[in-house]
Amino acid sequence: MESAVPDGNLYAQHASICQTLAHPKRLEAIDRLREAEMSVSDLASALQISQPNLSQHLSLMRQKGIVTTRREGLNVYYRLASPKIGRACDLMREVLVENLEAGAALARG
Repeated sequence: MESAVPDGNLYAQHASICQTLAHPKRLEAIDRLREAEMSVSDLASALQISQPNLSQHLSLMRQKGIVTTRREGLNVYYRLASPKIGRACDLMREVLVENLEAGAALARG
């Protein structure tokens, strides 16, 4: 019978993905890519960072399976590998907002 509890390797992979997502520009890139695929130059412009800096972030996210690429001529286009990635970020943001609101309510007394 298969255990419902993931093995240690799955936890390690989960932690690795979370570590990859733990950067504001990567989260912002995910937010932009959830709407449509974008070229590196368009995404760099939208995020207001250099293309080499963005390429480093995208390379890491591609290695982790967060984004995929498509080449068209000289342009490389990125998109989320799964819409579930955007939904996972939404859930974490909802938890953050709830925590901030609870803290503000406590401060008000």
